[in-house]
Amino acid sequence: MKSVLCFGDSLTWGYDPVNMGRHAYEDRWTSVLQKGLGHGVRVLAEGLNGRTTAYDDHLADCERNGVKLLPTVLETHKPVDLVIIMLGTNDMKRGIEGTAIGAASGIKRLVSLVRNHDWGFNFEGPDVLIVAPPVIRETANAFFAAMFNDALDESAMLASLYRDMADELNCGFYDAGSVAETTPLDGIHLDAENTRAVGRGLEPVVRMMLGI
Repeated sequence: MKSVLCFGDSLTWGYDPVNMGRHAYEDRWTSVLQKGLGHGVRVLAEGLNGRTTAYDDHLADCERNGVKLLPTVLETHKPVDLVIIMLGTNDMKRGIEGTAIGAASGIKRLVSLVRNHDWGFNFEGPDVLIVAPPVIRETANAFFAAMFNDALDESAMLASLYRDMADELNCGFYDAGSVAETTPLDGIHLDAENTRAVGRGLEPVVRMMLGI
């Protein structure tokens, strides 16, 4: 059985912007991907609200720096055949990083951690699929609008930068914004229909990378 590790933020955790809770298990993109791939593949969902690529959030109630968390996650789930990284939205927050180039640099560091991890037991290291999150949009939600002030233009640059980064690092690439868009309810999260669309869109890419 092959294993796919999905390392992400609230979009992977399944934050529901309609009910301000969590999407039903079957609606999360990781669950849709699991169903599409079938029993021969195990999809491991590692989503955390607020997770960044490589930056500290000193107001957080838990560790959200992806660089600090990823090695332990890799060690927990090894061996894995593919690591999907979908992060960068939270890097756009004021006071975190705020730039697309900073998020791309964080993605590069995460890929390096995967490639250089001590897998042990003669396990081979996994392939990496970099996923650009859907673009942040304008919202009337005062809280999220303030949190992501001036982030719209930077967010729109992520897909292009991530694509170039994937080419440079010999990783797979997928633009989740090609099949899904964020909700105007808060400008950053996905409703159930759009999060399901990400899972459906990723399936053929994951199949190709796994060779199944």
